[in-house]
Amino acid sequence: MSDNLVRARELLAQALETDVAAIGADAAIGVVETWDSLAHMRLVNAIEENLGRELSPDAIVSIASVKDVAAILERGADAA
Repeated sequence: MSDNLVRARELLAQALETDVAAIGADAAIGVVETWDSLAHMRLVNAIEENLGRELSPDAIVSIASVKDVAAILERGADAA
């Protein structure tokens, strides 16, 4: 598992207020019951803090899975 996917799982677990073991590599909106709009905004905030800058509105709405989070982390500053 890539470092970015591991970090993405950690950030999503933090946003969902759950244990990272509960977040699989296939976690996605519609699959994880507790991934609601509030959890999504907590996730966006955690990603932005991790990157040290704000995400664009397009990037925010494109996040639908833990793999999307990992891709944003991989792109780093370019994702904002």
